[in-house]
Amino acid sequence: MSRLIKSIPAVAALVVAGGFAADAQQLAGGKSSAELRELVDSKLAGKTVAWMPTTLGFPLTDMWTHVMQQEADQMGMTLDVRDPGWNPDTMVQIVNSLIADKPDVMIVHNFNVQLLAKQLKKAEEAGIHVVQVNMVSNYKTGAYVGADWGQIGRLVGEDVVQACGANSGSSGKVAVVQGDLTSAASIEQLAGFKEALAADPSINIVSEQDAAWDASKANTITATVLQQHPDLCATFGFWGTMQNGAAQAVKAAGKTDQVKVYASGEGNRQDCTNVDDGLFYKFLNYSAPKQGEAIMSAVSFMLQSGLAPTDIRMAHYSRPFWVTKDNVDASMCFDVPG
Repeated sequence: MSRLIKSIPAVAALVVAGGFAADAQQLAGGKSSAELRELVDSKLAGKTVAWMPTTLGFPLTDMWTHVMQQEADQMGMTLDVRDPGWNPDTMVQIVNSLIADKPDVMIVHNFNVQLLAKQLKKAEEAGIHVVQVNMVSNYKTGAYVGADWGQIGRLVGEDVVQACGANSGSSGKVAVVQGDLTSAASIEQLAGFKEALAADPSINIVSEQDAAWDASKANTITATVLQQHPDLCATFGFWGTMQNGAAQAVKAAGKTDQVKVYASGEGNRQDCTNVDDGLFYKFLNYSAPKQGEAIMSAVSFMLQSGLAPTDIRMAHYSRPFWVTKDNVDASMCFDVPG
């Protein structure tokens, strides 16, 4: 009974089709809201949700954690946070440990597409629901919540064609700053970006390098590219926090008015500040606070459904929106609560 659901609000039919059907029938015909709440609480209260990001200490993962904790408290669940400190080996150790501990749900932020594939399959086979966040592995678990990276890449690419294409009067030269080459976010964003650029043969990608999500590496890469291609039209970085380094290199070269700096990301305060200050030409925001809520909605559905982890295949793709100099507003970005 493997199924794919593209949006969390669309799962009602699947709930009735699964192990929750008998409970749903009991509530049919005018039962009270209090009885429904009692039933939901019986499915959620006391459950344990384990959360392993790639690392804490960044606005992206800290905001997810903050929202998850709020939602877990609301549902009466325990959130067990495990921080691997950006260490792939530690991530594997943590997931193996969690499989032994048997939480009800495991939420993971994958370092790359291969690292945790075997472990996540093993977790589901052990009866643990698994939600993958923003960077999916080669093994697709019960739920994915995050950006549609191909869409993100295409949207930026289409805008770059307008800004640097045949009728723009520019060189048509574009640089790409990837994250980790083996992460889904890099692989799929790059594919979508190139797909969009293919519409205009005058566009030329002159640099395609990875900065491993590091702003200082993005700065060094971009400074070198600007020396080699002083007529660069645009640079696209796959994460705002990393691409901030590229923007600073453009500024140091005195080319802020010439080189259009694009970035995608979660929408932390610095992202909007960079747009407002003119360091980012355009920023494509997928909103970490909204993602945090969607993650916990997926968790709630999984636990209420009565379905086995291997019987659920669903996804919730974040709705991206542009932040530009013309529309930037404080409400478009977030500060992580203290």
